[in-house]
Amino acid sequence: MPDSPNRPPRLILASSSPYRRELLERLRVPFDVVVPAIDETPLAGETPEVTALRLAEAKARAVASGLGAADAALIIGSDQVATYDGLQIGKPGSHEKALTQLQAMRGREVLFHSALCLFDSGSGAAQTADVITRVQFRHLPDAALEAYLLAETPYDVAGSAKSEGLGIALLEAIHSDDPTALVGLPLIALSRMLLAVGYPLLRA
Repeated sequence: MPDSPNRPPRLILASSSPYRRELLERLRVPFDVVVPAIDETPLAGETPEVTALRLAEAKARAVASGLGAADAALIIGSDQVATYDGLQIGKPGSHEKALTQLQAMRGREVLFHSALCLFDSGSGAAQTADVITRVQFRHLPDAALEAYLLAETPYDVAGSAKSEGLGIALLEAIHSDDPTALVGLPLIALSRMLLAVGYPLLRA
């Protein structure tokens, strides 16, 4: 997509997540939000990394398919899959499932795959990345897990813990190259992708 010094390319966040929206706002760039309609069910035999990358790109492409030829844009798709012992962990959706997740993860290291896709709907070019965050959960009793869930109701996040909130108390350590990846949108990787296509992130 050609860069213009006066009018940067349109940015679209392909996500229904308020957390990703809040993170993207940190870059202080104008963007639109379009919620993609895709099936997020993992495929049989698919690794967590492949699932996350496939869904991140699928979200971006789904939004692109709804744009007209004159509406070219840079579309940001992202997806996160948590895993331990080879098992994929999704969004719990309920208190009971969230408690089961936290009980299974306590005292364990959990890997969070935060996949990112920047799709240029004008050229059809896609940049992708999988940013891995290693999280060590504390070994806490059920009463503490229940108290956390009632306080923060993290039923819409993979792994049932919001590290940007009270969920940080559940964690022993976080290891990642990108501090925003665990929340759901790796801004270091995204900034690198935007700069690579000439998007004016930093301008006077």
